[in-house]
Amino acid sequence: MTGSNADAVALYPITQATTATFTDLYLRVAFLFFIKTGSKQVRTPSETLVAEEGDLLICTPGSLVTMENRPVLDRSYRAVGLSFPDHLVRAVFDGDGGRRNRSGIQLLRRDAHRPFDILPLIEETLRNQRLPQVIKENRLAEPLLWLKAQGVRIAVPSQEAPMSRVRRLIETDLGHAWRAGEVARHLAMSEPTLRRVLAGGGQGFAKILLNTRLEHGLCLLQTSNAAISDIALTCGFKTPSHFSDAFRRRFGIRPREIRSAAT
Repeated sequence: MTGSNADAVALYPITQATTATFTDLYLRVAFLFFIKTGSKQVRTPSETLVAEEGDLLICTPGSLVTMENRPVLDRSYRAVGLSFPDHLVRAVFDGDGGRRNRSGIQLLRRDAHRPFDILPLIEETLRNQRLPQVIKENRLAEPLLWLKAQGVRIAVPSQEAPMSRVRRLIETDLGHAWRAGEVARHLAMSEPTLRRVLAGGGQGFAKILLNTRLEHGLCLLQTSNAAISDIALTCGFKTPSHFSDAFRRRFGIRPREIRSAAT
């Protein structure tokens, strides 16, 4: 999921009106999803989990997942997304060794763990602009310590994957007309080397560029009131129709259907 601030804890109120499945979403940092209404199914190559209202779903950094958000009756799907930067995750979870979760996704149930009890602490800490940064970071580490006490394990890759490095660079300016050669120079490698490395990971440069833009657009559709035309331009599409068509090809629905149920 792009649109996240990789250097700080960030909170995203998520709303979606229509059931939709989003394939191969790349989560560059650790993400928590607090489910408020509806449900969320998350699949990896090795596991499928379904989070219901009141549950907490955890995705580890570098996860490639397929997500299906499901509204219920006449209510939209609603959740709170929370991203944690790598340095904060490492401070809490480094040293766990073989106990680390390997599937990429974990689930805490409402009745057994009461995960929503920790959400007010996070929200209040992020709102409080008067807190010194060192105190804020320590307070934001407390939810991770609580997760660890519940048996959750979050592993940060020891070396950032090439695809992640490329996406992180693209995210600095989604409207820029990125070319493979320019990205290769930023990453201190030749263009043939970059293309070979990315192809080895299953995605070429053009696909990574398009997916990064579309996933950022999805994030903005779910978490902001920005006009779709503005989102299209922000994400580097020449026209709203170009964005809408590419979005439909990737996710099977049009951008407007994220915010209002199709009729």
